Amino acid sequence: MPSSSLIDRIESIPRRELYFFALYRVLVASLIAALLFSPLTMLAGEAHHPQLAQWVSVGYLLVSLGLLIWGRNERWLHTIVLWSVVADVLAAMLLTHALPGASAGISMTLLFNIAAAAMLLPLSRGMLVALIASGATLVEFGWRELEGGDNARTLAELAMFITSYLALAYISYQIGSRARRNQQLAEQRGAEVANLFEINELIIRRMRTGVLVVDGEGRITVANEAAIALLGDTEGSQAEDGARLSQLAPELAKRLQRWRNGWHEEEQPLALVPDQPEVQPRFARLLADSELSLVFLDDTTVVSRRAESLTLSTLGRFSASLAHEIRNPLAAINYATQLLEESPDIGESDRRLLQIIHQQCQRTNGIVESVLGLARRERANPENLDLAAFVRRFVLEYRQSLSIETDSLETIIREANVPALMDPRHLHQILTSLVHNALKYGRLADEPARVRIRVSSSGPHAVIDVMDRGPGIPDAVAAQLFRPFYTTSEHGTGLGLYIARELCRANQAQLDYISVPAGGACFRLTLAAPRKAAGN
Repeated sequence: MPSSSLIDRIESIPRRELYFFALYRVLVASLIAALLFSPLTMLAGEAHHPQLAQWVSVGYLLVSLGLLIWGRNERWLHTIVLWSVVADVLAAMLLTHALPGASAGISMTLLFNIAAAAMLLPLSRGMLVALIASGATLVEFGWRELEGGDNARTLAELAMFITSYLALAYISYQIGSRARRNQQLAEQRGAEVANLFEINELIIRRMRTGVLVVDGEGRITVANEAAIALLGDTEGSQAEDGARLSQLAPELAKRLQRWRNGWHEEEQPLALVPDQPEVQPRFARLLADSELSLVFLDDTTVVSRRAESLTLSTLGRFSASLAHEIRNPLAAINYATQLLEESPDIGESDRRLLQIIHQQCQRTNGIVESVLGLARRERANPENLDLAAFVRRFVLEYRQSLSIETDSLETIIREANVPALMDPRHLHQILTSLVHNALKYGRLADEPARVRIRVSSSGPHAVIDVMDRGPGIPDAVAAQLFRPFYTTSEHGTGLGLYIARELCRANQAQLDYISVPAGGACFRLTLAAPRKAAGN
């Protein structure tokens, strides 16, 4: 809704229209004065009261000039218009009485003043002006009758003028009222269109998709921030100055021209600037009969991330369903193991194997719970842990549960107690994934793997390093390590490190790859500081 100040401004008449109204009054007063004070006096007819006519014409001209100079104050609009028209009516009545031959012309000029006043004033005041003019006409008629002179007017003429005054005042008010409503609506619609234009411009400017508008001659007329960045015009000076597309991106200009010639859009991504992401251009006409063309530049990395997000969402639902299916047979295996452990016919060596099966069932169930939590985006349940004891226990269990043959898995722990905050189930799963990768890929040809888990403190945070002495990871591969579905192995899924990092984020921890100059690889897990006990 428009503000009250806007409504007041719309309902009032602009100063320009007040000026023309006052200018018309000066024109009429000047014309009357010119007729009375020039050799053309006979055109006004025989004067009944010559001196009265001259004094009234001079006074009316001065009043008209004063209203022209000072009568454009919108603050006193209604008052100025009302009393100025009253002055018009009074002058018209006196001049009609003094110049009976010009009475019809003077009454006709008064019609415009009444119509203008009715358009500027409320209906009640507009009709009041018409009534005043009608009353003045009757007073002048009675005045002449009392003087006993010949009256050039008839009652029929008076009735027609009075009817015209009243009807014209009402019609003029309706026209003015409708004009004000239309003006108000136009102002409101204009403000809404301006707001929508600014919103659209802001949306287009902040879109992550690059947007260009190119005219028929290949000049760029509009370019948003994303398009400027993809074109390599860091400051946007060239694109905003209407540079030609062929200068900034020749290959894109060629594709646009081929599309205009009727070719189908090419689906091959395009590299606009060296060392910048590739883009997928799309084209559309701004209007059916316009030469302006819209060019959309989609960053292929953004598109791929969206595809990954959709895939991961689908994978999350699938993983949750699969985890539910795994839990039933896992529970059966665990129950059968417990029954076998109670049998007296099981030897000590077999009983040890049953313990390993039972431990692995529990561990697998923990992994299933973690996958379910990740799929449902459940919050972790971090606890205060002693990493030194936890890692030693983890390494012992890993050696017992998995045969590493000639490979070695050792710990490097120089501190007796390393406190940290982490969900133990998540930490176990992360270490299992990192150690498994280190034993599998962190080995030189025909040599056993040597994996070390180092636990240390770095200020308030605890750090776990999983290190190997393998060939290391190339920089190009290291940059993609934590992307989902990225793997260099034919048998890998590319989800292990991604899930490990997601579990770290759920625990406010951080997982990074650290390059080792002497060779090998190191994955560093930085854990959150432990919670302080209540009362400390």
